[in-house]
Formats: sequence, C-alpha cells, structure tokens
Amino acid sequence: MSFNKTKKVIEEGDVVILYLNPNNMHSLEVKAKISNKKGEIVDNVFQTTYGALKVISLVGQKYGTKIELTRGWAYVLQPTPELWTLTLPHRTQIIYSPDISLIIHLMELKPGSIVIETGTGSGSLSHSLIRTIRPHGHLYTFDFHEHRASVAGVEFERHGLSEFVTLRVKDICIEGFGEDLRHKVDAVFLDLPHPWLTIEHATFVLKESGGKLCFFSPCIEQVQRTCAKLICEGFVELNTYECLQREMNVQYRLLPVLDLECLKYKHVNDDVTQKSEKNKQEEKLLTVTHAHSLPGHTGFITIATLPPSYARK
Repeated sequence: MSFNKTKKVIEEGDVVILYLNPNNMHSLEVKAKISNKKGEIVDNVFQTTYGALKVISLVGQKYGTKIELTRGWAYVLQPTPELWTLTLPHRTQIIYSPDISLIIHLMELKPGSIVIETGTGSGSLSHSLIRTIRPHGHLYTFDFHEHRASVAGVEFERHGLSEFVTLRVKDICIEGFGEDLRHKVDAVFLDLPHPWLTIEHATFVLKESGGKLCFFSPCIEQVQRTCAKLICEGFVELNTYECLQREMNVQYRLLPVLDLECLKYKHVNDDVTQKSEKNKQEEKLLTVTHAHSLPGHTGFITIATLPPSYARK
C-alpha cells in the first residue's frame, strides 16, 4: 500500500525499492513466503550481488534505512512512479520518465482531472498519471490484451491505487471507449500502433468544453497520418516533440595555464618560450563536458487541443 500515501515504517504487504546503486535497484513485496518456479511455497529470500536478504525482516524498519546484506549493504526506499518505472517487470516496451513528464505537462493534468490511457502495457505511465490526478481525479486505462490487463490490475490493487483507476479490456479502435464516458474526459492519451483509428472515439469522450489529446508514436509516418485525421476532426494547436535526454559530466580537472607574456615574445626569443614550457603551470578548474554517447530516439509526442463544441460547429 506504499504508493498510496507516504509512510515512515515498512509494513507487511508493502512494495519497497531495494537500492544497491543507481544502476541496480529492485522492487520487492514484503511478505514471508513466495511461490517459486516449481509452484512450491518457500521463504521469501532475495539474492543480490551483495548477498541475500530475508525480505520479511524489513517489517518495522524505517524507509530510507541502510540495511545489512550477507556480503554488503543496501538502502530500502519507498516507491515512487519514477522508481517503479526503473524496476517494474516489463510486459511491453514502456515510456520512461523524461517522456512521461513532458506528456503530463502537455496534457495540462492536475488533481481532479479525468484521463483516458490506451494501452496500459506494463503500467509505467499509469502510476505517474494516477499520482498527478489523485485524490479526486480518475484514470480509465484500456488494453486489448487480457493477460496484461489482468496483471496490471493486480499491481494497482497491491499498490493501493485501485480506487483511482478503472481498467478495461477492449479493442478501442473497433469498440470505442464506452457510452458511460461520453463528454466526461479532460484528456486522452494514445499509445497504439494505429492511433488515427481512435480519433473519432476520442471526440466522443472529451468534454464539450474542450480537452487535450496526446499520442506517442515511434515513427514520423504515424504522426503524419494521425495529425491529418486530427485536423479533419476539428483539433487545433497541433505540436510534435522529440524528447532527448543529454547527460553532462561536472568534474574538477587540471588544465594548463596559458602564459600570454611568453607567447608575446615567442618569435623574438626562443629561449624564453622554451623556459616557459618547462615551467608550465596547471590550475584545478571545475569543468562541464557532454557524454560521449547520447540515448537513442524513443518516439514522437504529439499534443492537440479539441476546442469547445460551439467553436467546432
């Protein structure tokens, strides 16, 4: 239940993040027994590169505590949507935090917003959407794959988020979102192979006062075709973004100090120049350099606005 509210002490049934280092984190459910691959009930002991952890021993510990493993130590953290994105079990490709933050900003979400998400997938975006719109908003998330939807539903329940989300198994392109959502939704997010097939269904559920539609596509051809459909359906203010994360390294480095006086007489007196090179000084300076490689392309994020109904007539 630790996604629902901030807690100080770990309780049985919580989902926690075991932090070993920035590139080595794991999500764990705090319970005494688990089922192994053979279907046998065994003690819940988690193996790490720094030794084993008996997970039930975390009960009563404070979040943020440094805990001992058999060959080292780790920190136990309360989960956030960002940490969940880094540690969740992948059932599909997921959307990561840089794209998620831009999507939430573009859709202008706030507490109390009613949002539709298609498809649910591994639930990476879902957790961030729920945090943004709760306690009075609601997320309706759709996935055509029954097993994926079932697993996501179990996770929402285990994380204490089920009151903020309704999960439905549907092929939106064919069936639409449902009569019960007619003109009740503030924003729609699409993560589908053929988003242009859902645009008419989206106009059906967005509020008569207007709303936002955002979609994520890996290919520019999908963006072009969907934007053409959006324009036909009366959407305005279409903008497409490509979000790239760029690392920068900040560190102290020893750099040579340029002796301008010696350079001035370089062609006049070679002896002065040679003497300067022997006595060259270095100074410790704070520098900023870009990483040698950049993360690859993730996808294109397009946002569009459906104006109020009177403006569309």
